[in-house]
Amino acid sequence: MFQALDNSRRLLVQAQLLPVQGHRFQPTGFADIGAGTYELHDGRRMLLVESAQSVANRLDATILGPDADLIPELAGLSYVKVKLSGATDAHTSTLIEAHRINSPFIISDKAFQERFRQACGYSKGKFIDWRKVAAALYALDVNSLIHGAFLANFEDGRVRIPRALTGFIEASGVREAVSGGVKNNPLDPTGKIRAKGYDKDVYGNVPYQRVEYTAESITAFFNLDLGLIRSYALGSAATELLISLALLKVRRFLTGGLRLRTACDLRVDGQPRVTEPAGYSLPHETELMSNLQRLIAETRHLFANPPVTQITTTTVQK
Repeated sequence: MFQALDNSRRLLVQAQLLPVQGHRFQPTGFADIGAGTYELHDGRRMLLVESAQSVANRLDATILGPDADLIPELAGLSYVKVKLSGATDAHTSTLIEAHRINSPFIISDKAFQERFRQACGYSKGKFIDWRKVAAALYALDVNSLIHGAFLANFEDGRVRIPRALTGFIEASGVREAVSGGVKNNPLDPTGKIRAKGYDKDVYGNVPYQRVEYTAESITAFFNLDLGLIRSYALGSAATELLISLALLKVRRFLTGGLRLRTACDLRVDGQPRVTEPAGYSLPHETELMSNLQRLIAETRHLFANPPVTQITTTTVQK
């Protein structure tokens, strides 16, 4: 399935997107900045519709089941699941935590921290063996090798794994579509009648402005760093598993994950296109899933036993 990629350093994929209805869409917004607009050297106005950070989260969500678990079809992949007790009664996992095993709910566990240290042979004041780090992450949280991990909370913070798969969505030739509305209070437009004990200024009629965008084109881009994956030297089957898992996420995101916001519901126009290497076609989801299930069984010995590491973390209310 991936022989044609053997001499390629990267796999580049792009897909043209369209709003499912009309022409307007709502981009991601940034605190104190708003929409991420910018211009090219020729004056063409561009818009960041979805950032790399957000797309990474959405790619992760394509294989996420209930209660921070993996979907049953991918049972056998490694990750860490945490039962929270004390101030909250909930579950979390490396599938949803920021920076994965660097989450304070995970890396604060002394037994797990020591297990990871031993697995990657980490020692302060010595060079890091990155292949051992990759093997440890494959064993404990395989998705870290796809989306990266910055272990700032582990030892002296030197363990950093970059993303192998990066995605973002941008729009070209954009124009603002300004509109507005009002939140109506049919009982008392002045907002003077209030619920006893709740005196926040959320009553009355509240007019607001809304800025959406139109675009000549909207494109989703994905970059899979094949050279980085190979540098981990995990063996051919594990390398193929990482590529299969990354491309499965891309496929599932494009087919079912493009309702990004209430006013940003997109669909793929045509088929995703591989721009590098030339002549390669993106495998279909069913092929990728079947291949992945085979590779999970083949590389079972590289995963932790059991592949889902269970941790219980006591929480407090600050």
